[in-house]
Amino acid sequence: MKKFTAILLTLVLALSLAACGSDTTTASDGEGTTAPATEPQDTTTQEDTNAGTASVSTGRTLVVYFSATGNTQVAAEYIADLTGGDLFQLEPADPYTDEDLNWTDESSRVVQEHDNPDARDVALVADTVDNWDEYDTVFLGYPIWWGIAAWPVDTFVAANDFTGKTVIPFCTSSSSGIGESGQLLADLAGTGDWQEGQRFSSHVDRDAVETWLAGLGLA
Repeated sequence: MKKFTAILLTLVLALSLAACGSDTTTASDGEGTTAPATEPQDTTTQEDTNAGTASVSTGRTLVVYFSATGNTQVAAEYIADLTGGDLFQLEPADPYTDEDLNWTDESSRVVQEHDNPDARDVALVADTVDNWDEYDTVFLGYPIWWGIAAWPVDTFVAANDFTGKTVIPFCTSSSSGIGESGQLLADLAGTGDWQEGQRFSSHVDRDAVETWLAGLGLA
């Protein structure tokens, strides 16, 4: 009888322990381990959390350009398309006409401005950009005039604080190189991390722009 009673007690104890163990559930903590689900769980999944984080921009790209005859605009549009950047065109308040841009005419506007530096203070329709602080990379494009950046760009550079921004100049030219144009703009700005610029021909093609951006790790 004692032996039978001992066996019966053992069975009762085993059943009690099994019942206690069945009251504990587990939920994944996202790293392959488990934790007791002792209270209602957040229904947001790990995938949802990651997706929300990825949608928050940590910095944007802006492509700013002045284009006298349309060549620099083509390059700027390629850059914006390949980088996903925003475009911002610099437009003189008093637009240049074809006659103004005739550098072979000594009486043309562009020649007069070149010969008289005080006349190069070209007012722009807008010289600041909405949400400027959100951009951390700025491409700055212009044609080369007499070996330097076309001076309407100076107005934009002087009007903005480039602190904390990476600035990458680019230019278009039929024959001249980029020269010291980027460095002169950096000196004018006084702020920002200005990179070595790139010159494209007047008939810039998309492949050339893409190859350059790939070298920068941006395309």
